[in-house]
This record gives sequence, C-alpha cells and structure tokens, in this order.
Amino acid sequence: MSPPAGPLAGKVVLITGASSGIGAAAAAVFARHGATVVLAARRADRLRELARAVRRTGAEASYSVADVRCTEQARRAVQDAVGRHGRLDAAFNNAGAGVPKRPLHLLDDAAYDLVMETNVRGVWNCMRHEITAMLAGGGGAIVNTSSVGGLVASSAAAPYIASKHAVIGLTKAAAVEYAAHHIRVNAIAPGLTRSEMVDEWFATSPDAGEKAYRSLPQQRAADPEEVAETAAWLCSDRASFVTGATLAVDGGRTAW
Repeated sequence: MSPPAGPLAGKVVLITGASSGIGAAAAAVFARHGATVVLAARRADRLRELARAVRRTGAEASYSVADVRCTEQARRAVQDAVGRHGRLDAAFNNAGAGVPKRPLHLLDDAAYDLVMETNVRGVWNCMRHEITAMLAGGGGAIVNTSSVGGLVASSAAAPYIASKHAVIGLTKAAAVEYAAHHIRVNAIAPGLTRSEMVDEWFATSPDAGEKAYRSLPQQRAADPEEVAETAAWLCSDRASFVTGATLAVDGGRTAW
C-alpha cells in the first residue's frame, strides 16, 4: 500500500512530543499527507507502536528516543532523521509540559524549571539543530507549539504562560533571521484540546468539562487531529508566504 500524494509528499518531517496527544495525532496526519515522519519523544514503547501503525498505512516512519531538554538528545534526533532519510524538510516542535494549577506565590522552583526547560529550552535545542540541517539542505519549515496561554493570560499558571509567550518570541526571532535562507518558522497556539491530561481532569472533576466548554465560542474541545492539521498546513508549501506567524487553533477562545 502506498501513501496518498498530498501537500507533504516527499518531505521528511521530525515530530517531537510524538508519543501522545497532538504529537501522536500529527504522526498520522503528516503521514496521511505524504510525509516521511521521524517521531521523537521519551517513551520508546509508545514510539515503536506509533511508527508501526504509520508504516501499516504505507507511509515511511522511524523514531528516535529523545528528551528535548537535553541538547545532545535533540541533536541526535535531528541527526537520525538526516542519517536515515538524507535530509530534514520540516519539523513540528510539539514537546511540552504543564504545571499544577496554583497561584504564583505557591509554586516552587521545580514547577518553574520543568516548564521552562521543556517548553522553552526544548524548542531552543531543537531549532538550533533543525536549522543547521535545513541550512545544509537549502531550506525548510518549522512549527512550534505555543498555546492560547502564549497569547493571553489566565490565573494559576504563571510559569506555563511565561514559557508559551517565550516560544512565540523564539519563533518570531528565528523567522526573521532565517527568512532569506528559505526557512519558515511559525507557531500554533492550541486552545482546549482532548488529551490524556484533559480527559483525566474531566474524569476527576465532573463539572469541569461543562464549565470549560461554556467558556469557548464553539462550546467544545478540539480533537488533536484538528490541531495537527494546522501544523501540517504550515509545514507544507501551501503556506509558502507565512512565516513569523502564530496561528490560534482555539475555537475562537482568544477572539472573546
């Protein structure tokens, strides 16, 4: 079985945070659009399973176990992509972490360090090595996952909000710096999205889902595939004149 031709046909794409949620959905979505996908995350068993599932559709997939907080592991993931497939055309930097919902003065250094190391240093580590590979290959496209928390503030999540604002800053800086080298860099800002964490939250707080939905114009959470489709479009040549942008994928949340 051959994968269908699509907007990512012939492109080699690295996806971080690929073991669950939006990253796992992206593995299927990007492959469906014709990409060869390289999946990176910390959970080897989950990556192995996802890569096999992608290959069963006729697409090409490999994986690299990596913690993006470690620059050497981020470098290795990029090298794995280039070594196995000859180049790197696009990257979806999606690995991320959250913090407990607590007021700023009650959060400790560990909570701050976790989100900054994962959400900011992780994107920094990945972009440095991805851009190096793309400069050698003549160009490419990078999409970083920020959040609606990178566009607006909410209570009891200060380190997370700071980290996601920083992702947008890194995205804009890199977009300007490398535009002349044919490298586009954009961000997505997902709103409430179905995931393991969100499902657990709703399960432990029966009215949480209803309250969350009432706060959104579309009155629902996104499916991970909807967010992944946006990232896929930004990685494709169909978005060839889009760089330095942050696309809200939030069902209208930031329009209110």
